[in-house]
Amino acid sequence: MLTRVIALSGPLVSPEWLAEHLGEVGLIVVDSRWTPDASGRAGFASGHIPGAVYLDADDDLAASPAQRGGRHPLPDSVAFAATMSRAGIGDDDLVVVCDVSQGSHAVRLWWMLTVTGHRAAVLDGGLPSWDGSLETGDPAPRPTALFSARPWPADAIVDADAVAAALGTGDALVLDARAPERYRGEVEPYEQKAGHIPGAVNASWSENLDAATGRFRSPAELAERYRDLGADQSTIVQCGSGITALHDALAMRIAGLEMPRLYVGSWSDWISDPDRPIATGDEP
Repeated sequence: MLTRVIALSGPLVSPEWLAEHLGEVGLIVVDSRWTPDASGRAGFASGHIPGAVYLDADDDLAASPAQRGGRHPLPDSVAFAATMSRAGIGDDDLVVVCDVSQGSHAVRLWWMLTVTGHRAAVLDGGLPSWDGSLETGDPAPRPTALFSARPWPADAIVDADAVAAALGTGDALVLDARAPERYRGEVEPYEQKAGHIPGAVNASWSENLDAATGRFRSPAELAERYRDLGADQSTIVQCGSGITALHDALAMRIAGLEMPRLYVGSWSDWISDPDRPIATGDEP
């Protein structure tokens, strides 16, 4: 039986749009909230959008960390496909991803799906913007779906050597999406070394949001922000471990700019090599 293809106008959907389409065949809501104390799954059980499934950034959307590669390396494409299939997500489904942190973790799955040719969007404002009813407990498993394994596109990701080369030649702008105090090296809650990649420009993900509403700023405002940062050229985004960097990637797509490349390992990978330089302070 043919199902209606749900129209999607961009990589962001409003709570109103989701309320209108929730429950339609082919639309799946994924809650990917993450907390440092690994309580995301418990938080999901305490209240989530009806029908949503939970996928964890550590357990479901990353491979196990190694000595190099950062804290959240991409999973093997076959393993990722198996995770999606078990979650009941198929090739033809439209996935709307949400979290409780203004999209800063939902962007990981959005990017993974988008660069492999699947349809995905992020709920603007995340769960705090949702004023509909909530479900509690663990939902019944969805039937396994057919989700095809597709390799991570080589032109979508870079490693540390490529970042260093781009900075050395000036061929690309490197944006660091971490908070300014982490960029400056004043605090570092997750890694053993503080600071930033020399030459990287700070583009804190939180500045993509309207402070009053917690939702993304307008496309025009975001376009102006990234033009001022220099993102009218080839751009690489990075953060601490390759997750919140994608908030900048989503903001750039909302602004109508090209999708930047992702330094998957980000700062957690950069500092795994003691020979790589480190900068501190406000200046790149």
